[in-house]
Parts: sequence; C-alpha cells; structure tokens
Amino acid sequence: MKFVESTGKSVEEALRLSLIELGVSRDAVDYEVIEEGAKGFLGFGAKDTKIRVFIKENAVDKAVQFLSKVLNEMNIEASITAEMNEDSLSIAMEGEDMAILIGKRGQTLDSLQYLISLVVNKDKEEYIRVSLDTENYRMKRKETLENLASKLAYKVKKSRKNVVLEPMNPYERRIIHSALQNNPYVSTKSEGDEPYRKVVIYYDYKKSKVSNS
Repeated sequence: MKFVESTGKSVEEALRLSLIELGVSRDAVDYEVIEEGAKGFLGFGAKDTKIRVFIKENAVDKAVQFLSKVLNEMNIEASITAEMNEDSLSIAMEGEDMAILIGKRGQTLDSLQYLISLVVNKDKEEYIRVSLDTENYRMKRKETLENLASKLAYKVKKSRKNVVLEPMNPYERRIIHSALQNNPYVSTKSEGDEPYRKVVIYYDYKKSKVSNS
C-alpha cells in the first residue's frame, strides 16, 4: 500500500503536504499520527506533528491485483480490464488460454468471480457485485440457457411432465426463471440445497386455463 510521511505544525498542515506530494484528494486517503506535535514553552521544546498517509485501495485495484496474482500463479498471461459502475464491478480478461479459466460450464470462472467478490467486499459496508468474464462467455451462456429453457418448456407443454435441469448456480437459475416467467403454459421453481440446487420446469394448469379461455 502506497504511503508517505509528512510533518507539520498541525495534523491539517502535515496532511495538506501529503496530499500535494501524492497528488490526490482528501477522500482518497487515510492517515495515522506517528508523533504528536508540541507547542513548547517560550519557543523551546516545540515539536512538529508527524503523520503517515495511505492511499485507500479501491475495489478496482484490489480486484486487478488479486486476479493478476492468481493468473501469475497459474502461469497464464492475460490482459485485465476492470470498470466500476455504481455498486457493480465488471472485469474482463483477454488472452490465449481463456478456456482454462472458463472451465466446465464456467465453473472455474465462477470460482474466480466468487474469490474476487470476497476480496473486494472485505470490510465493506456496501456490497459490490462482481462480474468476471472472458471471450464473452457470460452472454453466450445466457443465450444457451434461454434456448434450452424454451425447448424444455415446449417439451413440458406437450408431455405435461416435469423436467428437472442439472444443478446450476444462482445466476444461471435466475436466467431460466426469467426466460420462462411469462410463458403461458409452464412455470419454474428451484429445489434442493446448494451446490446441487436445480430448476424444475412444470406444467402450470392455472396458467394454461387462462391462456385457453
């Protein structure tokens, strides 16, 4: 963590000098007093105040530093871009070995995203949502799941039999639920405990009566 030490006749003066040296505004730093100043007596024994000023780590810096360290440990070279938008942090990776980082059905990508979320939200009062992506995997996966939901809904409509999908994480379950929430014949629900919680697509007789009336 970058810091500087400054002295002044008061904390305010020392802090002002530190901000000039760091080239940042007051809300970008924290500080601690190393030595308390003293006015002295008749000009003797006067002592300046000494402080240490730290630049606060923001969510983007924390995320990029952590992810860079993980990729380095995995011997994977990738460029990382991160952008903060209100309470959401979007991170994208580009490189040659991205399939390794995606993993089976995005499990590795989800795990990395979860770890980054833990890092950036440590000691935070307001929760920051983290989205980690590479090669536009999230959008492609969303489209795949929406197509799957449509096909299975048609199957359930024809057979009147429930269809239970494979276990999915909360994000992917929400995609299925959202894709079918306005379907006039079927509804969805989640069953089971994490990490084996599944979406069930079932024929909704109440919906179908309304649609056929």
